[in-house]
Formats: sequence, structure tokens, C-alpha cells
Amino acid sequence: MLLPIVQTGHPVLRAEARELSRDEIKSQEIQELIEMMRETMRAAPGVGLAAPQIGESIQLAVIEDEAGEKTKLSKDELEKRGRNPVAFHVIINPKLVPMGDDKVDFFEGCLSVNGFAANTSRYKSVRVSALNESAEEITLNASGWYARILQHEIDHLNGILYIDRMHSTTFTTVENRMRFWD
Repeated sequence: MLLPIVQTGHPVLRAEARELSRDEIKSQEIQELIEMMRETMRAAPGVGLAAPQIGESIQLAVIEDEAGEKTKLSKDELEKRGRNPVAFHVIINPKLVPMGDDKVDFFEGCLSVNGFAANTSRYKSVRVSALNESAEEITLNASGWYARILQHEIDHLNGILYIDRMHSTTFTTVENRMRFWD
């Protein structure tokens, strides 16, 4: 079942989401929600989806990046972004730590700010500690586009949108980004 994705202006996108207990994570309700979020993310299509984006103020996000033909990016463009395939996984109650001070700017969009994009600065490498869908502790070390995805989704869990971090003079429609910026 596909879930509706809320758009900017909805209060849930600006609230700090609550953490989930290990018992909640293992519940049938959360397990079913994870599966519906996976289907919704893939159908959108997107590379990540945080629970607040479907109206649930909980610290849960799903991530998957095929980084292949669907992106319509050349091999050189994928390499420039540090974009490699990322298998489907779940992060719950994540804590993010930048690995160094290096940042990189690329255009970024969001399923909850549909139809727009802007150049946004993100840390090049991050470490994330979280729980997975089985309530097990995991540590993720990410760089390149994967680090960007993690930062974007974790921002959602803290009531932050990429438009809060963007270089405002680059804010554009997706159509104009492809027409004038790419």
C-alpha cells in the first residue's frame, strides 16, 4: 500500500520526531509501516523516506539508492557525486557525527518539497549509529552521496528540511535545474 507523502507546510515536517522503543520497533505495526514506506519510497521514486514525510512523527527512515540507469546520470556524473548503489536498509533513532569538516555542494531535492531543488552543502563523510528494523544496534560509515542521503533523512527526523540549508539563490524548479544548471 502506498502512503501519501506530506508536503512542506505540514507541521509534522517541522517537529522533532520521537524515538521508538525496541518493543515498538519489533511490533507488527512498525514492521508493516516499514514495508509500506519501502513501497512508497520506490514508487515516488526516491532514495530515502523518513516517517515524518508520511505523517508519522517517529525516528524512522528507509534508504535505498540503486544509483544506476534510473538516475539518468552518466558514469562520470555518478562518480563526481560519489554515488554508488546502497542496499535497502532502515535506520531508527539515528545519531549522526560528521567525519571531518569537509563539505560538498550538490543540487538536492525532496519528496516533501515536490518539484524543486537547490544546491545544498553537506558533510562529505559521516558516521551514524542507529537501530535497524530488528532493533539491533548498527553503525554506518558513509561518504559521498550516501552520506548526503543519511544527512537529509536524519534532518527530517529533527524537523529540518533541505530548504533550511540550501544556498537560496540556487532554489529552482526541477525542470529549470535540468535546463539551466546541469
